[in-house]
Amino acid sequence: MSIENIIIKNSYQDSVRLMRISRELKEVKGVVNASVMMATEANKRVLEMAGLLGPEAIGAGANDLVIAVDADNNEVIEAAIQTAQNALVESSGNGTLEVQKARSLELALEQMPNANMAVISVPGAFAKIEVGKALSKDMHVFLFSDNVTIEEEIELKKMAIDKGLLMMGPDCGTSIINGACLGFANVINRGNIGIVGASGTGVQEVTCQIDRWGGGCSQVVGVGGRDLKEAVGGLMFLEVMRKLDEDPATDVIVLISKPPSASVLKKVRATIKEMKKPVVVNLLGGEPSNDPAPNEYFAGTLEEAAAMAVALVNGTNPLAWLDGIAKVEMDIVMRAEDLAHDVSPKQKYVRGLFSGGTLCYEAMLLMQKTLGPINSNVPLQAEQRLKNSLISVGNTCVDLGEDEFTVGRPHPMIDFQLRSERILIEADQPETAVILLDVVLGYGSNADPAGELVPVIMKARSKAMESGRNLQFVAYVCGTDKDPQGMQEQIKRLQDCGVVVIPTNAQAALLAAYMVARIAKDRAC
Repeated sequence: MSIENIIIKNSYQDSVRLMRISRELKEVKGVVNASVMMATEANKRVLEMAGLLGPEAIGAGANDLVIAVDADNNEVIEAAIQTAQNALVESSGNGTLEVQKARSLELALEQMPNANMAVISVPGAFAKIEVGKALSKDMHVFLFSDNVTIEEEIELKKMAIDKGLLMMGPDCGTSIINGACLGFANVINRGNIGIVGASGTGVQEVTCQIDRWGGGCSQVVGVGGRDLKEAVGGLMFLEVMRKLDEDPATDVIVLISKPPSASVLKKVRATIKEMKKPVVVNLLGGEPSNDPAPNEYFAGTLEEAAAMAVALVNGTNPLAWLDGIAKVEMDIVMRAEDLAHDVSPKQKYVRGLFSGGTLCYEAMLLMQKTLGPINSNVPLQAEQRLKNSLISVGNTCVDLGEDEFTVGRPHPMIDFQLRSERILIEADQPETAVILLDVVLGYGSNADPAGELVPVIMKARSKAMESGRNLQFVAYVCGTDKDPQGMQEQIKRLQDCGVVVIPTNAQAALLAAYMVARIAKDRAC
C-alpha cells in the first residue's frame, strides 16, 4: 500500500463539505483509507492516528488543506487525488449551483421580511458584528459560533435583554422554539414543559426522555455553556426562567446545566423562589438546596429530570417515578453480571467515546461511584486529565465534541471518522472490556449513524476475537421515533451486530460500570 499527502496552501474549506469529499474518496476502488481536512494540529493527530499522515503534511498550517490517501498503488492514489481536486473545484462556487443564497442579513430580510430570528454560524471573530446587526433589527438570535470572547457575550446578552430578545449562545447547540428545531435537536411532542439549558446534549436527552414518558415541550431554550459562569452571571438563563414562568403555554419548568458558579447558583435559587410554577432542577454533579423552595424539585440525572417533569404535569407524585428508576438499576446489575461472564479477565477497562459533552459528563459522574476516578479530556477532577486525548489510560471517557477535536472538522455527531478510528484503536488494546457509545439522532446529526458505526463495530469485534477476546459494546441512542433517522431502525441495526442498546444515557453508563466491576471481582476470586 502507498500513502500520499497533497497540500493546498491557504485554501480554507467548509468542514462538512470536506467530510463529504472524504467519503467520495473512500468509495474509489482500491482506496484503503482517505481524508480531506484542514491541517490543524488536532486534524494532523487524527491523520496520524489513522495512518494517513505523511511528511508533506507535518509542516502544513491550519489554513492549508490536506488530501491524504492510502491506496493499493500509485494509479489509485492519482485517481483519488483527482477526484478530490475535482470535488473541491465544484464546491468552491465554480460549479453550477442553482440555488441563490442571501449573502447578508439585509438581503435575507428582503426575502423574508417577517423573520424575527437569526441563526448565526460564522467564525467567532465575526460573530459579534452579525449578532449586533440582528439584535438591532429586533431579531432573536441563535448563535452556534464558538470562540466568541466572554466580554462580547456579556455585551450582546445585555443588549438582547434590554430589547426583550433572546440571545442563545455563543456555542449554543440546541433549542426548539415554537416547535422549530435549531442546531442539534430532536423531533419531540409539543406540550407544556419549558426547558432552559446550558448544555446541548443534556437538553436533547431530557427532551427525548420527556417524549418517551408521554410528555411534550412548550419551549426549549439553550443559552450556551458559559452563561452560568461567574463572569456572565446567568444573564440569559435567569431571563429565560422568568419568561417561561410568564408563558401561558408552560406549566412546568426544567433547568439543565452543570453546577453553576456559587454566585450564580445563589441567583438561580433566589429566582426559583420568586416563580409561580414547579421547577425541576438538574445540575449534574451538584447538590440539592439546603433550603429548597416549595416549588423546587431536585433531579440527580437527566432521566430523573424528565420523569419528574412529566409526573408534575400529570399531577402525580414526582418522587414516585424515582422508585421505578431504582428498580431498573437492579435489573441493570443482573444484566451486567451475565454480560461480564463472556469477557476475559484480562479485559478490565471501559472506554467511553462520546459525541455529546453533557452525556460524557453524566456518564463519568455515575461510573466513578463504582469504578473510582475516570480519566478524560474533560475530567471531573484535574488530576484525571489525559496527557494525550488520543490515548486512553485505565477507565476513560472522551468527549470528541470538545474544541480540540472540532477545529477545522465537523462535530462528531455529523462526522464519525474520528470516533470510528478510535473504536478500532481501543479494540486493539488487550485491556479494553467495554466500549461505551452515545448515538445522537435528530436534525443536524448524521443521517445514518448505524450505517457509519456497524461496519466499524463488526471489524473491531472481529479483531478482538482473533486475539481471543470478546469485546462488548454498550450504546445509548438519544432520539425519538419521529426523528428523520428512524430511531427503532437505528437501534435494531446496532443490536443485530451485537451492541447492547440501553434506553437512557444514565443506564448505559451504569451497565458499563457494573460490567467492569464484575470482571474485576471475578479476577480477584
